[in-house]
Amino acid sequence: MGIREPLRELGCGLPHALEVMGERWSFLILRAAFNGLYHFEEFSQELGIARNILSNRLAKLVSNGVLARTPCEEDRRKVEYRLTEKGLGLLPAMLALRQWGERYTEDISPNLVLVDCRDGLPISPIGIRAHDGRELSWEELGWQTPDKVGEPVDRKSGGYVKGATEQEPEDCC
Repeated sequence: MGIREPLRELGCGLPHALEVMGERWSFLILRAAFNGLYHFEEFSQELGIARNILSNRLAKLVSNGVLARTPCEEDRRKVEYRLTEKGLGLLPAMLALRQWGERYTEDISPNLVLVDCRDGLPISPIGIRAHDGRELSWEELGWQTPDKVGEPVDRKSGGYVKGATEQEPEDCC
């Protein structure tokens, strides 16, 4: 049996995340911002993106609170696009996608490795951890309604089942 999440009935952050970030230019702009780019011209030159598309994507990221548009301190006529707390919160998702791409894309050999500044060693792969730090696999996950958090989930019975009747749970996907 797979884990089943009701896709329409319950609140889920994924549709909102996809609305904000769901196309490649937004991810590449975010990647550039994480790499220290702040100015429109820097993004344009680094990404090779059409100016109208870049302008549109930057405006969307600003309106969704991922980037903040602020006047440049050195030249008040220019603006900078800086990551907000909300934007910085996307770092684990960005790293997970990057690691996934590096793992499953043939003939890719990254010429830079992300390391811990303290000791210079590579970061661990992004994973799913339990509240006590144990690494979890997909087989160890289950959905639970908020009123039942803290109660173990029996995946064999399907965990959360829409309507909580005695119907046979369906497989995921």
